[in-house]
Amino acid sequence: MAAEDAPTHAEVDREHALRLLTEGDIEPLGRIPWASNATLLARVCQDDLAGLAIYKPMRGERPLWDFPPGLYRREVAAYLVSEALGWGLVPPTVTRDAGPFGRGSLQLFVDSHDGVTAFELLERQHPAMPLVAAFDVIVNNADRKGGHTLAGTNGQVWAIDHGVCFNAEPKLRTVIWEFAGQRLPDGLGADLVRLAGELDGAGTLATALAGLLDADEIAALAGRVAILADDGVYPEPTSPHPYPWPLV
Repeated sequence: MAAEDAPTHAEVDREHALRLLTEGDIEPLGRIPWASNATLLARVCQDDLAGLAIYKPMRGERPLWDFPPGLYRREVAAYLVSEALGWGLVPPTVTRDAGPFGRGSLQLFVDSHDGVTAFELLERQHPAMPLVAAFDVIVNNADRKGGHTLAGTNGQVWAIDHGVCFNAEPKLRTVIWEFAGQRLPDGLGADLVRLAGELDGAGTLATALAGLLDADEIAALAGRVAILADDGVYPEPTSPHPYPWPLV
């Protein structure tokens, strides 16, 4: 089947997404203009599968004083943590070593409702938002803008843009502070305990993250998971600058 006749990205289900992202041919279509680093919309094709993806090559990253080069690795790490939790917040994301512009991350493009951000989802009390808030605490998200949470057309809420997560130092900056001081919803504690086991030195997640994050970052991740599981309460802001900018 020719690429132009292949199914669209909306027809690529999660079962096939990782194979498509890992093995498919990448055709850049254009740059996302509002992204701070090089972020490209790409078409990915393999046999009778085709879909859209977001390609973030390391070559297009702006240097940061507090994060080393290779922010794309953190995008992949966020997906692995989301999957290990069983929360399914992050679209399928893989590392591609030989993309059109070199090594980077490739994330399945997801359809979403334009203009619906974290603010609208919080106002609607969407049940996924407590998960997003807890996820950001775990991964130490330094940049949860309102537009980094998407309302999928199928009812799914997606969390995207995790290039500045997992720092060993406290960096949490988010627009989602509504749950601060509240207890975690039922069931989240058990998910965190299970994740802690995966982060043990011999755990499968720890092994997978070893190629993406530094050892001190993995240790700090495990520490945040343990603290949140033990406390059972969303933390209060401690930084003098707890919000990202711009907010959306």
